[in-house]
Amino acid sequence: MKSFLHVEDIGDLGKALQEARQVKENPFAWKELGKNKTIILIFFNSSLRTRLSSQKAALNLGIDPIVLNVGADSWKLESRLGVVMDGDSSEHLREAIPVIGSYCDIIGVRSFAGLKDREFDYAETILNQFIDYSGKPVISLESATVHPCQAFADLITIEEYKAKVRPKVVMTWAPHPRALPQAVPNSFAEWMNAADVDFVITHPEGYELDPLFVGNAKVEYDQMKALEGADFVYAKNWSCPGTVNPEDYGKVLSKDMDWIVDSKHMAVTNNAYFMHCLPVRRNMIVSDEVIDSPRSIVIPEAANRVVSAQVVMKRMLEEMK
Repeated sequence: MKSFLHVEDIGDLGKALQEARQVKENPFAWKELGKNKTIILIFFNSSLRTRLSSQKAALNLGIDPIVLNVGADSWKLESRLGVVMDGDSSEHLREAIPVIGSYCDIIGVRSFAGLKDREFDYAETILNQFIDYSGKPVISLESATVHPCQAFADLITIEEYKAKVRPKVVMTWAPHPRALPQAVPNSFAEWMNAADVDFVITHPEGYELDPLFVGNAKVEYDQMKALEGADFVYAKNWSCPGTVNPEDYGKVLSKDMDWIVDSKHMAVTNNAYFMHCLPVRRNMIVSDEVIDSPRSIVIPEAANRVVSAQVVMKRMLEEMK
């Protein structure tokens, strides 16, 4: 595995889920695999779960993690090619990336979408420079369009809690005061389409995700209808993807509070589990009574972030042998 961005990078999902169970049961069984190996985790954006889970996964495998917070631990790095660097960036990624690659064996990169230039974001311009110039395996720790470690952890969680072979999984848009990227919903859709689930996406008109990620999922604009009989409800906000109207890319088109996931919405489900990637805006994305209920599995879901990251790192290490 030279890079980890999409579900196809993990290969056979059944084998990946079996490996995740093994890692979870005995996380230190491969401690020698990472001996004398280093992973550099580069954060262009702040993080809690991604940073901690990635470090923990590395330590479980015996890898030495180094964390670099760009703009805090280093000067600002320029990412656009062909620019005159007369601004506040002191170094270009074209030089920084090969230097970083010379210091480690694996690189993890977290870099959000700017939500200003759809072409720049959806080309994964920053992450692909790390893939092209580092000479090392690269993990997306959430990039402009995808968050595969999160989606893999989500699938692990669904496998652990499902009560039927093919559960109904609904991803619902929910309101938020700020414009958020589409990386989490994109990856969740991609991974659910690859899994054996009945997958439905619901959102207001104007929030249509890129068809590349929607795939064969059913899209239902009536939220209550979509939630009927759901076994898992995955709430997430995203800004306009610009799929229909490119000029609306990154905009907040709606803050309709009727879309909040509350007890009224959960009442039409099949006693569904509630999921969210966290952090979550209480009483905007989800009501207190839902996220605090026994059917909320956001904490076990977050804990599985260590497992998903560890499986990916483990496979990269095994390919180095």
